[in-house]
Amino acid sequence: MRVVIAGGHGKIAQLLERELAGRGDTAVGLIRNPGHAAALRAAGAEPVVCDLEHTDVDTVAGHLAGADAVVFAAGAGPGSGAARKDTVDRGAAVLLADAAQRAGVRRYLLVSSMGVDAPPAQGRDEVWAAYLRAKKAAEVDVTSRDLDVTVLRPGRLTDDEPAGRVTLAPRVPPGPVTRADVARVLLALLHTPHSAGLTLELVGGQTPIADAVAAAGR
Repeated sequence: MRVVIAGGHGKIAQLLERELAGRGDTAVGLIRNPGHAAALRAAGAEPVVCDLEHTDVDTVAGHLAGADAVVFAAGAGPGSGAARKDTVDRGAAVLLADAAQRAGVRRYLLVSSMGVDAPPAQGRDEVWAAYLRAKKAAEVDVTSRDLDVTVLRPGRLTDDEPAGRVTLAPRVPPGPVTRADVARVLLALLHTPHSAGLTLELVGGQTPIADAVAAAGR
């Protein structure tokens, strides 16, 4: 399987790239900074420099040629303002969907966030609220397409060692989840075609990842 990952230098993306490479799949990471290419190669991925905030659909579609799936794991990141939450967390996700349709790539995994259905009230942590609004807008747009979309909404992300056990369902109580477990869930979803059409929330739990993904996809 050839998988193109937007936000290829992100923590979850690099973990997913290693997981894909370990399975013998091909990971291609779209990155904004050419200086990040070495890190992707170390993770077993092919780096492609492509700034999703400053490119066009034909260029992105060209990078998707021959792909079996795309994963949107990009984000504006800490310290960015509300405007970039929209241009990256929404706008880049939409651009990737446009490009996937143009390139004939049907499978699309969108990494979103728990909490998008109830963002903070006006005036309370406006940047965080903008982030959640952007993620929700991306979900609405991408899931309206003629694509095989799975939306994954992780809880609070940690850098702890992977547990290999999670809670995965359309609605789960808030909680933490390791980035490594998110990457492993994404890998399992990529290899579970009947998970297309689902929006799933994810936190740490007691169910082995393979069983959790199989159950969610039934």
